[in-house]
Amino acid sequence: MTELRDRVEEVIRSWDALEVARGGRPVIDYDCAPDPRPVSPAPSRLDVYQQLTQLRARAAEIGAGARDVADVVKAHRSYVGALLGRRDPLSTYLRDTQGCEAEERPEEHIQGVLDRARRAVEDLGLSWGPDLNRRLLRLEGSVSTEEAAEQIPQIARKLDPAVRELVGSTAEYRVRVEAAEVDDYWAYWLDGAGRDVRLRLNLRHATFTAVLVRQFAQHELLGHALQSASYAQACDENPDVPWVRLLSVNLPYQMMLEGLAQAMPLFLTPDDAALVARVRLTHYLQLVRAELHLAVNTGVPLTECANHARARVPFWTNATISDTLTDRSADPLLRSYLWSYPAGVDWWVKLADEGDAETRKHVLQKAYQRPLTPAQLDQLIAHPR
Repeated sequence: MTELRDRVEEVIRSWDALEVARGGRPVIDYDCAPDPRPVSPAPSRLDVYQQLTQLRARAAEIGAGARDVADVVKAHRSYVGALLGRRDPLSTYLRDTQGCEAEERPEEHIQGVLDRARRAVEDLGLSWGPDLNRRLLRLEGSVSTEEAAEQIPQIARKLDPAVRELVGSTAEYRVRVEAAEVDDYWAYWLDGAGRDVRLRLNLRHATFTAVLVRQFAQHELLGHALQSASYAQACDENPDVPWVRLLSVNLPYQMMLEGLAQAMPLFLTPDDAALVARVRLTHYLQLVRAELHLAVNTGVPLTECANHARARVPFWTNATISDTLTDRSADPLLRSYLWSYPAGVDWWVKLADEGDAETRKHVLQKAYQRPLTPAQLDQLIAHPR
């Protein structure tokens, strides 16, 4: 079993080296078991696809014991296939990569999430409408890039004891904050290896306020950084863990990782009204993005997509709507990865709002012990012990 996992990791490392050498996106987002040995780039994406196809067959021969590895191999094979030009139906692609169904949320559910978001911002003295985003940013108070880079780690350190009590982690990590200016969709990005974490702030897209600084301290450091370092610690303590120790955003763990990071304030600082309002608003906006994700990938006319977006979110600009549609349809990685945000936040907010204290604690602690797929998360809820 470990032999198969190690061979899969070798292929992923060589693929990552290939993508980096050609100036593309890295495949490895976080390396939980860094290896100092040099890696030779794979000859081509087609070679990677063929190797993953062979490894998928080997995992199938082993059966249930190789499920963790098989899920990763299937996801990577589907993604590199997309890079090579294959265009699977969205339902197939999301099932293979994110482990999620491409399902529509009922209108009743979306309206319920909207009602909670509206009440949360109204409790701050704001009204729903075209000026909401501008007024919310003004209310929260602007923070400079330099201040944000300094405050995010400070806030995380202050909340560190509380989050460790909540999730049961003893892992340590070191953070390096960098500013970047990249023409890409992201405003904040965390990656790293072992216990060394890099947090990048994309000056082209990032907006900083006192509330957003608190939000991203929880999202990026107490969420992603502490989780990743916890997985690295688990790999140090047991090199034979059954799961692939290289995290990538096209894998079925992302629903858990991105969902929890977005919903973290509901578990950790539920009395911070301004921050909770941000979570409620984020939850609703992600559900609208999910609707557009489905629509643009199933041939709904672009004008109809844009009109729907404006009706749902009156403060979205044409530029915001354009990026939302483009990212979720034209980019092979984002067509997969960005689905994890609405699917994940929906799952974790439900746990925060409806789960009993014992179940919440059990799931949170499991989520910091190893990466989990959507099916494994659902299993924890169905059979909490």
